[in-house]
Amino acid sequence: MSKPINVAELFKKVIAHCKEYGFIFPSSEIYDGLGAVYDYGPYGAELKNNIKTYWWKAMVQMNENIVGLDSAIFMHPKVWKASGHVDAFNDPLIDNKDSKKRYRADHLIEDHYGKIFDKADKEVEKAAKRFGESFDATLYRQTNPRVVEYLQKANEVRDRYVRALEDNDLAALKQIIVDCDIVDPETGSRNWTDVRQFNLMFSTQFGALASENENDNRVYLRPETAQGIFVNFLNVQKSTRQKIPFGIAQIGKAFRNEIVARQFIFRMREFEQMEMQFFVRPGTEMEWYHQWKATRMKWHHTLFPQHKLRFHDHDKLAHYANAACDIEFEFPFGFKELEGIHSRTDFDLGNHQELSGKKMQYFDAELNESYVPYVVETSIGVDRMFLATLSHALQEEEVPDAQGGTAVRTVLKIPAVLAPIKIAILPLIAKEELTAKARELFHRVKMVVQCQYDEKDSIGRRYRRQDAIGTPFCVTVDFETLEDECVTIRNRDTLEQVRLPIAEVANYINQHISFDALMG
Repeated sequence: MSKPINVAELFKKVIAHCKEYGFIFPSSEIYDGLGAVYDYGPYGAELKNNIKTYWWKAMVQMNENIVGLDSAIFMHPKVWKASGHVDAFNDPLIDNKDSKKRYRADHLIEDHYGKIFDKADKEVEKAAKRFGESFDATLYRQTNPRVVEYLQKANEVRDRYVRALEDNDLAALKQIIVDCDIVDPETGSRNWTDVRQFNLMFSTQFGALASENENDNRVYLRPETAQGIFVNFLNVQKSTRQKIPFGIAQIGKAFRNEIVARQFIFRMREFEQMEMQFFVRPGTEMEWYHQWKATRMKWHHTLFPQHKLRFHDHDKLAHYANAACDIEFEFPFGFKELEGIHSRTDFDLGNHQELSGKKMQYFDAELNESYVPYVVETSIGVDRMFLATLSHALQEEEVPDAQGGTAVRTVLKIPAVLAPIKIAILPLIAKEELTAKARELFHRVKMVVQCQYDEKDSIGRRYRRQDAIGTPFCVTVDFETLEDECVTIRNRDTLEQVRLPIAEVANYINQHISFDALMG
């Protein structure tokens, strides 16, 4: 029987579990670490790679009109001028004078009116349960006094906030925080500084020669992977002979000098993105935008239940977009962005064409004309996907113990296709005849899947260790194996055990960890 972990405690337990079981370590920990920078341990590296592989297969392997790319981190400085990052890649920051904590002003305001919208949603949910099938949610939102009041209040704040962002009015952002009585989330203090802008790009010097003007050799660590796709648009299109519509996918590191980097690996200074830019005819971008929204949500539903995910339309569009939304996941600290889907128009290709002087146009043989394509983007953070996977998978359950009673086990119910270790080979006890047979099986299976051999401690403790790292199957070699060449396979989630011939083990495991099973 599953025991739901208290939401307030879940996040702490996820962080502790990552450290204890080798998923994530603080970077440079022996030197007291480096803020918002983390290292992925042995099991973390495996899980992260499996997430990337699952995305790549769904995006590239399963689509004949999407191809892959791996562009360099360093790019010409003009790339970031054309993309708008040099001039516009800023966050509005605000400090609390009492707590000395620094926050994103936009996040404080968005969280404030988001909570008011949530109150309205909860009133509607309660009414739906009360009135049953005859309930009209739309009418209730328009007529119930309490819901109407919540929605009016939230919309007023949101409208002021959007106007302030559009006007780049930092004083107006500060005034919203004051008027809404928004407090420091940690201390409750209302003693705020003024709001100011901070550019998020890391810069460094390129080459060995010093210059009197340091800007001569300045380059930036890329704040997103998308621009590597845009500047290679024609290279990829011509070399792969793709016809519009087609996409270019990429997985890679990005870097942002986040001043407010909290919530473990949710917001980091060095992170990894999985992005796909889909190039379409101008005028068709909204059709493709909605299609990719549905496609990406379906992908997430293969891994998470529907109630853990939702769409959130952007209140303020980025400078490059004419439509944008997030797929939000319910993390232990609330619904937050997991993946962004944007209609980027022809902003990027058009700006690169103008600044570089090189044509970024596609000749459409069907229309017999050339044009700068429009772009629909899907962008998901690998690290956030990792955190979502662990947060959803970490559970505590009551299970039978050896004495006939019950015990509580901590288990990571990671989908088998993503699990760091797919199968553990365990001799019942550390007797030479059993360990020899188990190692023989280990060396056979390791050629097929990522597996682990373990002979230390009791079989029960080894089961618990494999449960904690998310191993979906444990194979036990016992004395009967020496006689009938069969082993016992234990299922992590159901605890059911089946007896199979050794020769069938690899095929059995493969059937249960197949990517096809999830992708449908």
